[in-house]
Amino acid sequence: MADLHLSLSADKPMDVFGKRWIDHTEKMRKNWHALVGPEDLVIISGDVSWGLKLEEALPDLEWIHRLPGRKIITRGNHDLWWTSLSRLNSLYEDISFVQNSCLQMGDVGVSGTRGWMLPGSTPDWSEHDEKIYRREQLRLEMALKAAKDSGCRHRILSIHYPPLNKTEMDTEFTRLIEAYEVETVLYGHLHGEDARRHAYTCMHRGVEYRLTASDQIGFCPVQIEI
Repeated sequence: MADLHLSLSADKPMDVFGKRWIDHTEKMRKNWHALVGPEDLVIISGDVSWGLKLEEALPDLEWIHRLPGRKIITRGNHDLWWTSLSRLNSLYEDISFVQNSCLQMGDVGVSGTRGWMLPGSTPDWSEHDEKIYRREQLRLEMALKAAKDSGCRHRILSIHYPPLNKTEMDTEFTRLIEAYEVETVLYGHLHGEDARRHAYTCMHRGVEYRLTASDQIGFCPVQIEI
């Protein structure tokens, strides 16, 4: 899943974005309990909490902690509460935070990074965006190289921003994804009309791309087969 947008301690009701978001936290809880067992691994691709500081995000992280399964969380653009990995990874035994790196679980390596907008996705692309875009490529390669160096058999990438869309199928991100032989890419960030216009969920050059924004998957975890 991605884009849980929890706000247990923040005044950020999600139903302002449409009826589908009404009671979305409870929908996710019920679906999670119905489908996820204690031995399952759940990958959350960013935008977890509206908290601005870690203290404000802790009730949301506690909510995730109480759910079954082992969780991997990577960062989204709204996760302003995110602090050092050492501090985050000291919080819970069942939650691992991954950023610009890889976590190996058996023969599966899960790389995580935030990503950025694509040059063709916005009419007001700036030099600042270009700088971030190039920086995020370096961070992506760092994460993917860590997976390759680990020798893991299966490679999954959790990236918040979509690394491609229906008009930009070949990007600097997809070039790296293919070069490092990633099997599955999980991303979020897109909602509503943006998702319908731009989201790409299919196989492309041997890589499976999946949009897992919570509202786009019915607030229900989707199973990834490897």
